[in-house]
Amino acid sequence: MTVVTIFFCGTGSNKFDTQHENFWDGELVSTLASRHTGREFAEWIVVDGPGSGNLQADDLFTENKDYGLSGTLFGKGWEENVQHAMNIIKGQCEWQREQLTEAEYNRLKAAGIPIEDVKVEGSWFWRKYNYGDRSVTQQKLQEQIIKTFRKGGVIPTTVNLVGWSRGGISCHMLANAMLKDSALKNIPVNIFAIDPVPGIANFQEQRVKLGSNVKEYVGVYARDERSKGFSCVIPQTATGTKTSIYPMAGRHATLAGNATSTGGVPTNTSDLKVLTEPGRIVRHLAETCLTRWGTTLGKTLNLTQTDLENLANGIARDEARYQLMHNYSYTYFTELDQGERYVSLGSKGVPFSTVKGPIYQPATGLATSLLDISAYVHLR
Repeated sequence: MTVVTIFFCGTGSNKFDTQHENFWDGELVSTLASRHTGREFAEWIVVDGPGSGNLQADDLFTENKDYGLSGTLFGKGWEENVQHAMNIIKGQCEWQREQLTEAEYNRLKAAGIPIEDVKVEGSWFWRKYNYGDRSVTQQKLQEQIIKTFRKGGVIPTTVNLVGWSRGGISCHMLANAMLKDSALKNIPVNIFAIDPVPGIANFQEQRVKLGSNVKEYVGVYARDERSKGFSCVIPQTATGTKTSIYPMAGRHATLAGNATSTGGVPTNTSDLKVLTEPGRIVRHLAETCLTRWGTTLGKTLNLTQTDLENLANGIARDEARYQLMHNYSYTYFTELDQGERYVSLGSKGVPFSTVKGPIYQPATGLATSLLDISAYVHLR
């Protein structure tokens, strides 16, 4: 019986952001993925975010185009990311990269492997190079890993989803796609979403509403984000879904491990590790939930109650710094709603702290005090 965990990176982010210069201890989603102790493809995958440069293009189970700037601005490519994840869950690829890349061709030639010489096609001005075919594709190798290492059959018993930014919205999209698929609709799904932001004009039902296959939903939202076009989604969940939502100090990237004073690019080397507390708390909460849901992680923080209290007190001490973040924007323009961040409750826009009620654990929702460490008891 296998638990599969899928890590969705945010816009412009990828699996190698464990070493990204904007994150003092690694970007959260890619770092969590790197700490999984199980077999990649069989038990977990990490999916690069829209606009991240298509570094995974050759390994995907569904063909993806390089959407470039349209991926960053509009999320182009995330439907293909979701379909790739669906195919991984089923253990079946629908597309294969059959031709060798130039790097692979040169590596085989240098090793003395007998392969055909590169074929040159077209005129000198429109010249193209054909490096030959792979004897075994990446996708077929990964399919075999899935068949070999998934216990009790290819279809997993549980699927856990983690995502930041558009990666968080990708979690919503995948859960809904699974519910519509006859082979996957009965698999229990758990979601840990970090400030899920779809971008302008991306508030369709499959991104803002969740079905009964989602057994638990945990969302953490950036209280101090003010960028126009960065409205986050608190999804409408089904009756019976355990739903926990929490506010956190900082901006959109702060929650994923960016510890700068502005929540953006470090102004200097001393600015890289200024506000670490929000990212540490969010990482701990993610690790706690994933472990309880059956994901195997190594090198977890394992914060104690005292650790959490100290981190919360640190946030309170730096409250003036978080207030200054309201003046910064990833999109140049800022926005306010009654002095708060403007968020999307399902598809309806509302002020941040109004999202609360008995459907949430705790019922205080996004109005929960950051000093109230007891609010995290629901996640243990």
